[in-house]
Amino acid sequence: MKTFITYLSLSCLLLVGLSSCSEDTIDENGEGTLTGVVVEDGTNAPLENVKISTSPLSSTVFSDENGEFIIEDIATGDYSVQASLDGFVIEFEGATITDGNTTNVIFELGTEVANNRPPSSITLLTPDDKATDLESPIEFTWEAFDDDADDILTYTLSLRNDQNDDEIIIDDLSEPTYISENLMPNTQYFWQVAVNDGVNTENVNSVIRSFTTPDQAVGQGGRFLFVRQIDGNNVILSSDGDDNDTTTDVSSEIQLTSMTENSWRPRRNNEANRIAFLRTVGSQTHIFTMNFGGGNVTRVTGSIPVAGFNLDVVDFTWEAGGNAILFPNFDKLYRIGINGGAATLVYTTTDGSFITDVKASDFDDTIVLKTNNVNGYNARVFTINTAGTELQTIFSGMPGAVGGIDITADGTQVLYTYDTSGFENAATYRQLDTRLFIYTLATATILDISTNKVSGTNDLDARFSPSDAQVIFVNTSNDGISPGNITTKFISNTSTNDRETIINDGIMPDWE
Repeated sequence: MKTFITYLSLSCLLLVGLSSCSEDTIDENGEGTLTGVVVEDGTNAPLENVKISTSPLSSTVFSDENGEFIIEDIATGDYSVQASLDGFVIEFEGATITDGNTTNVIFELGTEVANNRPPSSITLLTPDDKATDLESPIEFTWEAFDDDADDILTYTLSLRNDQNDDEIIIDDLSEPTYISENLMPNTQYFWQVAVNDGVNTENVNSVIRSFTTPDQAVGQGGRFLFVRQIDGNNVILSSDGDDNDTTTDVSSEIQLTSMTENSWRPRRNNEANRIAFLRTVGSQTHIFTMNFGGGNVTRVTGSIPVAGFNLDVVDFTWEAGGNAILFPNFDKLYRIGINGGAATLVYTTTDGSFITDVKASDFDDTIVLKTNNVNGYNARVFTINTAGTELQTIFSGMPGAVGGIDITADGTQVLYTYDTSGFENAATYRQLDTRLFIYTLATATILDISTNKVSGTNDLDARFSPSDAQVIFVNTSNDGISPGNITTKFISNTSTNDRETIINDGIMPDWE
C-alpha cells in the first residue's frame, strides 16, 4: 500500500509540472500578423515584387500589384522589417508583433539615383583652347571627377565645325582620350565632352573649346581629286602632284569632306577657284561647291536635284568660264549658276532616255552627253550645242555599259569607256571588260587606248589630263567588289609599262 501511494504522488507531480510548462509557452510565444504596403517615394505609386524579410528571421514574402504584403502567424516580439527591390534603395522599418493582433508598416522606397550623385566636373586637357594649325592625328584628352567611387564613367566626344552643319559624335568611350585622324583642313572645330556615371540619366557636359586645322590644300596643290569610302560614306580627298604633267608621284592625301556626309564626284574648276561635288541631302542628291581646301561649302542646286538611273555613275560638268554648271535630272539637262538660283532647261531627250554623263567643251559650245535606259543600257554618246541641238553621234546601238565621258581642251576628241564584253545585268550593273576609247570628231575614228590592261579588270571613270597627253582612270577587278586603283597612262605610249598607279583605294578621279 505504501508503494502505490508513492507512485501516485510522483504522477501527480509530473502532471502538475507539465501543466505549468504549457501555460508559460502560451504567455511568451504568442503569434500575430504583419501587414504593410510599399510605394515609390514621391509618387506614392504601389511597387510590386518588393522582397519583404524580417530580422529576427520569419517568413519572406513579396508585395502584390497593389504594393501590399502580409506575413501571418509571426511570433510575438520586436522586428526590423526590410523592403528591397532592384533599382531602389533598401529601406527598414521597425515593427512590434503582439499576440493575436495585426501590425501594419508602410515603406516609401526611393530610387538608387537619389543617393548617387552625378560626376562633379569634367575638364578638357588637350588640345589647348583656340590652338591653331593642328595637323592630324589630333589627340583629345580630358579628366572627370565622381564622388561615387564605384560608378563606371563613359564619355561622348562631340565635334562641330564652321564649314557646315556636320556633327561628329563618338560615344561610349571608356577612357578619357580619343585620337582623330580625318579632320578637314582650313577649318575651325568646336569640341565638347559629356560624361555619364551609368546611374544618373543626366550627362555632365564640359565647356566648349575650339581649334583650327591648317590650310593645306590651297593654291595649285591637291590637283588630284578622288573619292574613298570611309565608315560607309563617300569622302572626297585631294593629293598633291607635279604640275609639269610628266610625273604623277603623289606626295600626300588630304581629306576635304566629312566622314559623316555622303559626298562624291568632285570636279575642280581653276577659273572659279572652286570644287563642285555631289552630296546627299535627305532622299535627294544636290550639287555643292567648296574651296580647294575643303572650306566654304555652298549648296548650288535647289528645287531640281541631280537624278538618274544610278547616282554612283551620274556626272555633271562645269561650263566654260566656270560661271555655271550643267547637270542631269532623268531625261533633262539643266544649267544653273554657281551661286544657285533658278535652273534653266537646256535639253530634253527625244526618246525619254536618261542623261547619265555630261561634259561641256572649254573650246566652243559643244556638250557631250551619254544617255541610257532605266537599267543603264542601250547607251548612246553624242554631242549637242548650248541651244540643245543634236550635232553628232559618237556611240550607239551596242550592248553593254558605257561611261567616263570627257572632251579635249581643243574640242576635237571625246574620251569614253565601253564594256566590250557586251555583258548586261540590270540588277548589278556589273562590267566585265571595260576599256578606254578616244573618238576623233572630225574623222569619226576610234582608238582603243587600254593597252596592257590586265585580264579580268576594268578601266573606268576616265578623264583627260590637263595637257590632254595622258588619261587618268580607275582600274579595278571586274568582280564588282574590289577597291579601285587610280591609274594614269600616256595616250601615245603602248609599252609594257605604260600604266602607273598613283592612288590605291580610290574612285572618281579628277585632274585639273
